[in-house]
Amino acid sequence: MVVQQHWLRRGACAAAAVMGVTGTAGCSGGGDAVADARAGADPLLSVRKAADVLAEAGTAKARTAMETAAGGTRVTIRGEGAYDFRRAMGRLRVVLPNDPAGSSGHQPITELLAPGALYMKDRGAGVPRDKWVRVDTTTLTDGNLVTGGATDPAAAAELLRGARSATVVGYEDLAGVRVTHYRGTTDLAHAARAASPHARGALAAAAKGFAQDAVPFDAYLDSEGRLRKVRHRFSFANQGRTVAVASTTLLYEFGAPVVVRLPGRGDIYAGRVRM
Repeated sequence: MVVQQHWLRRGACAAAAVMGVTGTAGCSGGGDAVADARAGADPLLSVRKAADVLAEAGTAKARTAMETAAGGTRVTIRGEGAYDFRRAMGRLRVVLPNDPAGSSGHQPITELLAPGALYMKDRGAGVPRDKWVRVDTTTLTDGNLVTGGATDPAAAAELLRGARSATVVGYEDLAGVRVTHYRGTTDLAHAARAASPHARGALAAAAKGFAQDAVPFDAYLDSEGRLRKVRHRFSFANQGRTVAVASTTLLYEFGAPVVVRLPGRGDIYAGRVRM
């Protein structure tokens, strides 16, 4: 089974322009580095160590939003669930936007995120309702930074390991939590090399698949250095058009229980998936 295009085909196919990508991140930092990041002495260090601090925090609930724009058509896909940063596994319920007429007509998609793999249920024409579709994220040209309609929360944090610049924009309240707002640019290739083992393969694929390595970001860290919100802006060419994608991940309720059970071999659809 080959999955090369984004599963969403709406309107002028803005989201279909999004190609699949894999992302893997690695390199866990030591306690001293994490402590330095929490202290916020250096904006660049604080941002780069965000993934390590999340792994130390363990789990969190997550909300995601992915906005695509191409040919004058804008589409927003939203997700909600929970993520275990130590196991690099999570579960999201992804909701597709209404069609231009205002009707939904689309079943929410259940996504299971795991190292090197994306599992989707209620996705793809012709797939039985009780079956899952499995995608090897290391074979996707975007490393699943955009393919699933939601960036893997661990990959979103691992991308920050490649930060080339970071400045403090200011301080603000985010859902009742005081956070520091950082803005900068990360480098896909550098992030792939610095990534944790579970994310390295997908990010390496993304570094090869995107036309530009530079990815602008806005990151919001709390007083403990935990990433509360991150927004990445991707841009690439597809069929002669430029597709702009803004992916936002919001993290909250750290320590919340997260249960992810991956489907067995017999539960995975083996046929061809029609996008």
